[in-house]
Amino acid sequence: MTDLTQQIFSISNTQEFEKASLAVFKHQAENCQVYKAYIGNLRIDPSGVSTTAQIPYLPISFFKTHEVLSSTDQPEITFSSSGTTGMVQSKHLVTQVNLYEQSFNKAFKQFYGDIDNTCLLALLPSYLERDGSSLIYMVDALLKQSMHGDSGYFLHNHSELYHKLQELKSSHQKTILIGVTYALLDFVEEYKVDFPELIVMETGGMKGKRKEMVREELHQFLQKGFGVNAIHSEYGMTELLSQAYSYGKGIFNCPPWMKIYLRDTNDPLSLVSNNKTGGINIIDLANLHSCSFIATQDLGRLLTDGSFEVLGRFDDADIRGCNLLVN
Repeated sequence: MTDLTQQIFSISNTQEFEKASLAVFKHQAENCQVYKAYIGNLRIDPSGVSTTAQIPYLPISFFKTHEVLSSTDQPEITFSSSGTTGMVQSKHLVTQVNLYEQSFNKAFKQFYGDIDNTCLLALLPSYLERDGSSLIYMVDALLKQSMHGDSGYFLHNHSELYHKLQELKSSHQKTILIGVTYALLDFVEEYKVDFPELIVMETGGMKGKRKEMVREELHQFLQKGFGVNAIHSEYGMTELLSQAYSYGKGIFNCPPWMKIYLRDTNDPLSLVSNNKTGGINIIDLANLHSCSFIATQDLGRLLTDGSFEVLGRFDDADIRGCNLLVN
């Protein structure tokens, strides 16, 4: 499996992605019992799958009801989804947390450069106030790597965050503020910042704290409040070990070991072409010891260059921590 891990994180083109995806599929179709049973019920013979377009996707809801594992090793950590009281949480059993660390470190560096001399500020109260958040695990690790003394979390201390942003602006310090959407809104309703160089990254979702907003309205509000030209976004979820990032306008790009396909909303086993709306299927090869092929409950549109938009969620989908804004 070490060779396959190296293969995954050295992908540099479509052919290498295809080869690695098929290798992971063969492994998981045999070793992930939930996925194996699902494929069997679909009457799909894994030996007949020769392209990524033929790979079946496991509905994400299985993470709520089953242990989705392709390894016999004991989990090193379990990530869980957020949700309202009484809602069944998704559980992601991670047997090799190093895969997650490699994934988020390589992806963050690809999209935002070295974290060493970046000041990273995190406004993530709802995540900090519960256990099992994969986002907090990632931010914790990035904060430890940041060499800037002002990097850290802010819970509800908006005044302290405001003054810190003013100081960082004055010193021309590269700064990233990552925040849950409702907390960023709460902040800019109380304080206005004119910091054009600031990178503001929202993680999506109101967590039941506020009324949902369309993305354009939300981003315009945040752009005005922080004095920036664009709002960045992170697209990730409990069931994944990789994230896609947006530099603005809700257009996301994936790291080389992650890819988005869209399924027909009326025929979930069929894929749809670019620029059409469909259910988001994700290949996340970092999910080597779980399931790398997941059918989410998000709706999206795939663009010709491989980037994608998230347009909302299926009407009957639960409100969850990865809930993104309806376009």
